[in-house]
Amino acid sequence: MVVIMTSDATEAQIDDVISRVHRAGGEAFVSRGLHRTIIGLLGDVDEFRSLNLRRMAGVADVIRISTPYKLVSRDQGPERSTVVVGRDATRAGVPIGPDHFTLLAGPCAVESLDQTLESAEMAKAAGATLLRGGAFRPQTLPYAFHGLGKSGLRILAEAGAATGLPVVTEVTEVSDVALVAEHADMLQIGARNMQNFGLLNAVGATRKPVLLKRGIQATIEEWLMAAEYVAQRGNLDIVLCERGIRTFESATPATLDISSVPTVQRLSHLPVLVDPTHASGRRDLVLPLSRAAIAAGADGLLVDIHPDPESALCDGPQALAGPEIRELAAAIRRMAPLVDRQTPGVTPSP
Repeated sequence: MVVIMTSDATEAQIDDVISRVHRAGGEAFVSRGLHRTIIGLLGDVDEFRSLNLRRMAGVADVIRISTPYKLVSRDQGPERSTVVVGRDATRAGVPIGPDHFTLLAGPCAVESLDQTLESAEMAKAAGATLLRGGAFRPQTLPYAFHGLGKSGLRILAEAGAATGLPVVTEVTEVSDVALVAEHADMLQIGARNMQNFGLLNAVGATRKPVLLKRGIQATIEEWLMAAEYVAQRGNLDIVLCERGIRTFESATPATLDISSVPTVQRLSHLPVLVDPTHASGRRDLVLPLSRAAIAAGADGLLVDIHPDPESALCDGPQALAGPEIRELAAAIRRMAPLVDRQTPGVTPSP
């Protein structure tokens, strides 16, 4: 069962609901998003019904939800969520949600300040409004490049400041969450860590927006349950990212599950992005998969950009350079309005 508070509910009203639930022997988990505050209830449902919570000040509705992922479920309200990244006293922030098509782009791995700045400028010129880049890079091969760590975070933050782009980067260890949160506007949980529950709890407690990638072998329900861990720690500013799943097909590193986009949007109120670069592993497939993502109703794309893909220390074969970036920008400019989406960035004319 969940209690949905009104948009103007005060902290005192939220506390009153929590106190009444606690007095009845239940537990209450408060999760806050941009436009809504939801209180998830754990305990005796019949006892909760007797509390008459719906009549309390600040309460919009009380709903019994049958799915195990109660806080991120679409059942708790018809409206899909918008997550705003990088909003502060000086910036309005970048929206990700049902009214926009948002491009997140940048280098898969931060290698140097020059490389990251050039990538950020290329991303911004293509219409990207969020800069992605990896300072900590979990790799299947232990001998591969694992990122610059703390110095990579500083470089990424500097490139973001120079271009005016809020920064998205991956965090891989619970011990690094506070450090990454100091430098980034959005924390990414990669596919390998989708079910790292300690890490999910830690990023949920930061109040920074979270980008949660789907694990390569995860079902949609497991993916949404991972999001529920973040939400239960008080953070509803979660964006999901489909990046391909493992199937019998070996032509690409993963198989992009394009059907997951409308499926998740039916089951959950959270925004959904698509990462065509890691799904395909090939830059020649990024554009057609991006077109499919736009047509399927995705809320945005996450793509790799590199000024010199042939010399990239990580995932060079899938990174886009000049001509491919311009083609992608043109596709977004043409197709996004056809599915009633605004594009926050300025995309170039073909």
